[in-house]
Parts: sequence; structure tokens; C-alpha cells
Amino acid sequence: FAVNLILDNSETKTAPIVIEHSPTYRNLFGATERVVDRYGYWRTDFTRIRSGSILKALGGFLVINALDLLTEPGVWHPLKRTLLSEQLEIGSFDPFYMMAGSGLKPEPIPIKLKVVLIGERRLYDMMLSYEEDFKKIFKIKAEFDHVMPFSNRAVRDYVSFVRKVTDSENLPPFELSGLEEVLAYGCRLAGRKDRLSTRFTNISDLIREASLCASEKNHKVVTGVDVRCAVRHATERVNLIEDKIQEMYEKELYLVSVKGKAVGQINGLSVYDTGEHSFGRPTRITVRTSVGRAGVINIEREAELSGPIHNKGVLVLSGYLRGKFARNKPLVMSASICFEQSYSGVDGDSASSTEVYAILSALSNAPIDQGIAVTGSVNQKGEIQPIGGVNQKIEGFFDVCKIKGLTGKQGVIIPRQNVPELLLKPEVVEAVAKNRFHIYPIATIEEGIEILTGKPAGKELPKGGFTKGSVFDLVDKALDKFAKQIKESGDGDGEAAARKARALAKRRARKR
Repeated sequence: FAVNLILDNSETKTAPIVIEHSPTYRNLFGATERVVDRYGYWRTDFTRIRSGSILKALGGFLVINALDLLTEPGVWHPLKRTLLSEQLEIGSFDPFYMMAGSGLKPEPIPIKLKVVLIGERRLYDMMLSYEEDFKKIFKIKAEFDHVMPFSNRAVRDYVSFVRKVTDSENLPPFELSGLEEVLAYGCRLAGRKDRLSTRFTNISDLIREASLCASEKNHKVVTGVDVRCAVRHATERVNLIEDKIQEMYEKELYLVSVKGKAVGQINGLSVYDTGEHSFGRPTRITVRTSVGRAGVINIEREAELSGPIHNKGVLVLSGYLRGKFARNKPLVMSASICFEQSYSGVDGDSASSTEVYAILSALSNAPIDQGIAVTGSVNQKGEIQPIGGVNQKIEGFFDVCKIKGLTGKQGVIIPRQNVPELLLKPEVVEAVAKNRFHIYPIATIEEGIEILTGKPAGKELPKGGFTKGSVFDLVDKALDKFAKQIKESGDGDGEAAARKARALAKRRARKR
């Protein structure tokens, strides 16, 4: 007789924690191994019974990657039955054996353990929707944020993590300036100065590459220069599209002015995301106004290149204009808005304030400083709202200004709420510190139009109208002139009728 000890936890003093990296059927449930005897037959006996991760985690915790588990054939349903029945059957089924029967069927083993699945939220939501027993098995859901508050404890944890990586991989130590740059990189990943990223895989990669940069320069310790070098190298490997676009600005294939002034023309900012890399770039936005009743015409929408959020932004800015200039009279005008040289679609409302400024400029004939780009959404009250990608947008415009020549008067208008998110690259910070580039945080449309035109926005007077000579006064007078011309001609619906006719023609073309 012999004894087959498939599990021995006699020396275990705490609950076992088993992490299963390859959740195959054999690795989870165990198996009954077989051998070929000298006659060519498959043979097995009880001494060839092997335990799996479920049995090894008995009385403790079994940790599995949810995506790996669900994509492994023939594993989910046996695991579900095992956890619901609290009975483990070893070697009862293996989808990869052509001859699954082993001739042995060990008695089910009573089990008590906690299974922890790690995965994305959308995977959890999917399982909750399509697997009725999922909530019965996994009763507790814990969400983990990808950022953490910037605190003394978080800084200590970051420093400890850096040391752990360098010690375990025999990398050179980090000096203070190097650690500061790692923390700055963590803030940049988190998107705010008061947060640190918990994407430690990215941090580990940065530590390794910074160590390589230090070794190439024969540095005994990793400095801040080495970390910045690593960040630059990592960016250069994935920013080919950004380089190509900047080359097009340099060759003036993309038409953008960063000097001088122009009426009804402004530089908006957008963010391109390629998956591994995101960057900002300026886009020329133009507005043409005329007598008519069509209101604000979104050319991108007419060309079916506008997304729903951008369409909403245009409707919101139309509401702002009506509330500001048409409370006692109809808003009589036609204003067409266009994102020039945009052929792949536009979405988002971060340019809605930019579009308002361009409309105000076109109506008032007040030229806009082309050296100042704008980002920020607006509500119907004229308040500027925060947007995403503020760092990429500022840096993108700075790069174009650098290509075309910095004048010392260029800059970017941003929402005031985005100031805590500013984590700009050192080159931009240095330019701002030396007054060669400027950042203007604002809270209202009035603040922005004054910066762009150099004219007072204007205050509403008790008897109606606005401060004489202000931008709003000029806009109000232009709208009065449009209304008078329509009244005299008795025709202002031609443009609106044409738009309806075009829309009807499009619908008929689709039906065909």
C-alpha cells in the first residue's frame, strides 16, 4: 500500500493565498495523470492524482484574472458548479484529452475558499448581465481607482516602490531629483497635480528606462535628467503621427496663423489619441455672418461630420446668444461655423466658447489676436466650463508657435477650473516663466473676449443696450441692422428654406 498526499498545509500558519496565472482546467481542478505501459495501454492509479489551485487554496484565497478565466475553454461552468456546490471533483473532465476517461473517479472533496477575480469594470457588468449565478458566487465587488491623493504617505509609497524595483533588478539608485521627476510623471499620468497614478506598470517601465539612460551616461545614480531622457525616448517611439502633423504645419499645409489679427477667425484646440500617445493641435475655426433667419449654421453637421456632443455645444452657444442679445427682439442673423481642413469628423464641446468668440468677432467686426488659442466649453449663462486634455492642448499650440516663431505675446485661454491639472513639459514651463508664452485662466465669456480683442466686453445698461463702444454694443448694433434690413426687404427666410430643401434632398437620397 502507498499513500498519495496531494496537499500538505501542516506548516502553513496563515490562510493560503494562491495566484493562478494560467487558469486551465488541469491547473484549477487538478488531474489524474496517465502513463503508457509497456503494452501500449493507458494506465493510471490513485498515486497519480494531482491537486489543482482550488485545493491548494483550501481555507484561503484563490486569485484569478477574470479575462484569462473566461477565455479559457471549458473552465467557467465547472468552476461555477464547484463553488455553488462546495464540492471539488478531481479529474472528472479535461477538454484537451481525446480520451478523457481515466478509469478513476475520486470522491468529491468538500471545499471552503474565497475566489477573487481581477478585471475591468465592463467585464464585471457583462457577467452581471448575462450570467444569472454570477452575483450568487461573487457577492462582494471592490473598485480600485487608477489614481490616489498626493500625500506624504503616497510619496513614501512611491519612493518605496522605486527602491523595490531597483533592488530587485539590480538597477542604480535614484537620487532626489530623479525621484521628483518620477513623482511628476505619476502626476502627469493621473492628470492632476494633487493626484498620483497607480499605474505601476508604467512607473516600472520608466524606472528601467531611466536606469538605462543613466548607464549610458556613466551615472552612478539616476538623476532627474535621466528620467526626463527616458520620458522623451518613450514618447519619441510612439509620436510618429504627431511629428507628421507638425511637419505639415511647418510646410504650411495646415493653415494656422499665430501672429496678427483677423475678424471671425480663431484658433481652437483639439486632442488626438492614438492609443499609446495623445497630443494636441490647433485648428482654424472661421465664422461668416450675414442677414438671415437661419441662426447658427454648423457646417460640420451639414456635412455629417459633427458628433452629437459637438451638435449640443452649438445649440448651447445659440442659447447663450439669444439670452444675451435677443431678450427683447428676435435674433435675426445667419452665422456659419466651420472647422477648416477637418475631414475626419468633429465631436466634443470643448470648442463651444471658441465658436462664441468667433461669432462675436464676426458680428462686431472686432479682430481677434491669432497668437492666442482657446479651449473651453460654455453654458447658456456664458460661464466657461472645464475640459479634458488641457496639457496636451497647450503643448500642441506651443509647438506650432515654436515652429512659426515665438513672439512673446502668444498663449492659450483655458477654463479656470483646469488650473490644478496643469502639468506642462519643462520647455513650456520655462517659456511661461520668461514671459515668452502665456496661459490665461478665465471663468466667463466676457473675460475671454477682452483678452482676444483688447476691447471691453461691455455691461448691460438698465435701459437696454450695452456700454458704448464695447464688443457687445457692436454686436447688438449689428443685429439691429440685420433686423432692420430684413424688415425693409420683407424676406429673410430664403436661407432657412434652402437648408430645409437640402435636408429633404438628403433624406430622399438615402431612401433611394
